Amino acid sequence: MPDVRLASPQGKWILLTTVLGSSMALLDSTVVNVALPRIGRDLDANLSALQWTVNAYMVTLAGLILLGGALGDRFGRRKVFVVGVVWFAAASLLCGIAPNAGVLIAARALQGVGGALLTPGSLALIQASFHPDDRGRAVGLWSGFGGVGAAVGPFVGGWLVDGPGWRWVFLLNVPLALVCVPVALRHVPESGGEGARGRFDVLGALLGALALALVTYALIEAGGGGALVGISAVAGTAAAVAFVVVERRRPDPMMPPDIFASRQFTAVNLVTLCVYAALGGFFFLAALQLQVVVGYSALAAGTALLPTTVLMLLLSARSGELADRIGPRIPLTVGPLLCAAGMLLMLRVGPGASYLADVLPALLVLGLGMVTLVAPLTATVLGSVSVVRAGLASGINNAAARAAGLMAVAALPLLVGMGEEAYREPAAFDTAFGKAMGWCAGALVVGALLAAVVVRRPPPDCKRPECLRHGGVTAPPLEGEPVRKRLS
Repeated sequence: MPDVRLASPQGKWILLTTVLGSSMALLDSTVVNVALPRIGRDLDANLSALQWTVNAYMVTLAGLILLGGALGDRFGRRKVFVVGVVWFAAASLLCGIAPNAGVLIAARALQGVGGALLTPGSLALIQASFHPDDRGRAVGLWSGFGGVGAAVGPFVGGWLVDGPGWRWVFLLNVPLALVCVPVALRHVPESGGEGARGRFDVLGALLGALALALVTYALIEAGGGGALVGISAVAGTAAAVAFVVVERRRPDPMMPPDIFASRQFTAVNLVTLCVYAALGGFFFLAALQLQVVVGYSALAAGTALLPTTVLMLLLSARSGELADRIGPRIPLTVGPLLCAAGMLLMLRVGPGASYLADVLPALLVLGLGMVTLVAPLTATVLGSVSVVRAGLASGINNAAARAAGLMAVAALPLLVGMGEEAYREPAAFDTAFGKAMGWCAGALVVGALLAAVVVRRPPPDCKRPECLRHGGVTAPPLEGEPVRKRLS
């Protein structure tokens, strides 16, 4: 049984290294959007290259995050976590010195692989290391510090872009890793590696990532036409079908099809797809809108987006407690509708917009919507399956959210007619942004209707701190597998 106490020096070191590790991946998912206009100018990149700068990371992260958790269970969570941190830092260094957009995109894909290795292990190490009496508080601190990191991420990113330069958005991860790795090796006890059975579903992971990559390519490059776009679309669809077939036939699948036998689990994942597609599209385009159209600096744009994350950090716990009392159906219906209203309010954000009168009200309404839905969504996912499958259920939900976000970043510019040079043309970008907000709001309304019609069962009594305290905007909280399963 794990016996590290939180108040001990070892406990504090464990908390430090897991927070640093998870913050590296969390920060990169929030700060890069703010840097996109400057990256485009410095590397002479078109809009599709900026889309790939975001999506290359998301493709590998979403496609491999479940495999990353399985590797930790098999070979040891500390070992895989440390490998992930080193990998992520090396890829970040390559991002920071990238001479052109092609190298940057390739390095971002490598970053996603590192993120898939370290992200599941961060929380799992805490749950497998601390004494049961301290575990809840340790996870709560981990979630809280992670939320603070997510909240300050856009601000730090903007400050770096306007100061030392956008390359430091990536280079900052190197000194963080230099602190994280030695602490992990010295103070974090190894766990896992002794009871895992079965074979890895490497084929399933590769097919899933390949399907995401090919479909994303087809969507991003569709505006230019050509035979390669059609081939990619067909091949991506074929890879997705092959993924489903492989998962049905394998004895140890990465994503067991029978988990979707739960109507509640399937319904909440559909809501997740709608919600995080809209949020992924919004945060990709909003940072550009504020800089390209309104004329904000990178620092001002990053600071402007803080209210949504701060609201989530401060109020998610109360939202989760309310959902425990009234059930998930109302929060999962009202939350997306509030988010949709916030995005429609963003239609007022154009040339000469006032922050207090135009930008802030939209972000406050959006933030309240996210507060309302995120904790109940996570709790409902965890409660819709048996306890021993909670980690798997949360991993699938997290991967679904990230996949939805990358599809939105790929598809929205195509849907609204945003050309390759749109981010250099304020009037054209403003028009396309307004159309995109309509699409995002529509996706959220669909999610609200799904929740209202399908989500019925009372909520689980989810007291896990990572469910209730969460500041990220790109995916729901990631819950590790129950410790009793891992240690059996």
